[in-house]
Amino acid sequence: MNRPIFLPKADCSANSNIVVKVDRVSVFYGDFLAVRDVSLEIPKNNIVAFIGPSGCGKTTILRCFNRMNDLIPNTRIKGKISYYDTELYDMEVDAVAVRRKIGMVFQKPNPYPKSIYNNIAYGARVNGYQGNMDELVERSLRRAFLWDEVKDILNQSGLDLSGGQQQRLCIARAIAVEPEILLMDEPCSALDPISTMKIEELMHELKARYTIIIVTHNMQQAARISNWAAFFNVETNNKGDQTGYLVEYAPTKTIFEHPQEQATLDYVSGRFS
Repeated sequence: MNRPIFLPKADCSANSNIVVKVDRVSVFYGDFLAVRDVSLEIPKNNIVAFIGPSGCGKTTILRCFNRMNDLIPNTRIKGKISYYDTELYDMEVDAVAVRRKIGMVFQKPNPYPKSIYNNIAYGARVNGYQGNMDELVERSLRRAFLWDEVKDILNQSGLDLSGGQQQRLCIARAIAVEPEILLMDEPCSALDPISTMKIEELMHELKARYTIIIVTHNMQQAARISNWAAFFNVETNNKGDQTGYLVEYAPTKTIFEHPQEQATLDYVSGRFS
């Protein structure tokens, strides 16, 4: 049996500016069509925001990028999602390798019930990291703007931190395994305004090293932090089933100031119902 292939490094690609390409992707849960016919390209070292009403498929598409939907029974993907020149759903591609390259931060902070230090070190150990672990932990926490707050309490549980600190710890944990892309599913929705501001500042710093794709319901946040924005909408059939679809994808300034579709204008201006 052939061993599953791993994903290429960025410099192996001839088209290195586009890190993810989505080509006519539809997602099914059993026979139910959750999202239909999505096509877009994610540019490297940008922040891309997915916006739209509940049920429009933003998180469903986001979870396709690191194959998290593989964990949901009876999920089927139609179409093609490429990481550089590698098709992510090729049978020879290892899903674990995908998740090393494409990390995820969830809506609710979810530190491991371990020390702050071991929250960072655990994933690195599992992935066979051979370098200096102390240096990796410090570097990851510094990149997440958390080192100065926790450097004297590294042996305390990550669960003892505040909500905003826990979310930054989860970001530090994600980047410790050196991904290229960070997926963020409403990472600030459970946080207070000050913690939200810190996460947004962190994202601005991180995009120099990573490509970030964020799902958010906060229009002001999308306008503040993203370079590109994708507006998704939802349609209901005569049986009452809802299917999400991509309406418009463009630079954020265009989406908020000069959208091409009336539905986009209605949503970003608050006239959407």
